[in-house]
Amino acid sequence: MKSSEIKFKINLDDKNLPKSIQWDASDKEGDGDEATKSISLNVWDNLNHSTLRIDLWTDDMSVVEMKRFYIDILGGMAQTILNATGDEFMSEEMKELCDRLVKHVNEENKNAAK
Repeated sequence: MKSSEIKFKINLDDKNLPKSIQWDASDKEGDGDEATKSISLNVWDNLNHSTLRIDLWTDDMSVVEMKRFYIDILGGMAQTILNATGDEFMSEEMKELCDRLVKHVNEENKNAAK
């Protein structure tokens, strides 16, 4: 049986807020840690039948990047739910939400540029 490992290293400031985030994975291309501005980790808790969440981001992640990050996450979830369950309705609803959110963010950015 093959084993794979993912590691996160979080450097915190004096208020315990993430100052930098690095990650590495045994199956990723290239060697060594890579920097990122945000992670969102979700784990299914079998015992309590609920989701455990860890959402971390550094202070240099812009609001625009954060919104894009979560739109991308929702889009990925839409594909995963389709692959895992075959539920086309749920997948399409999530994709449509992503489309609406992209329009919203684009409109915000356009208005901010004026």
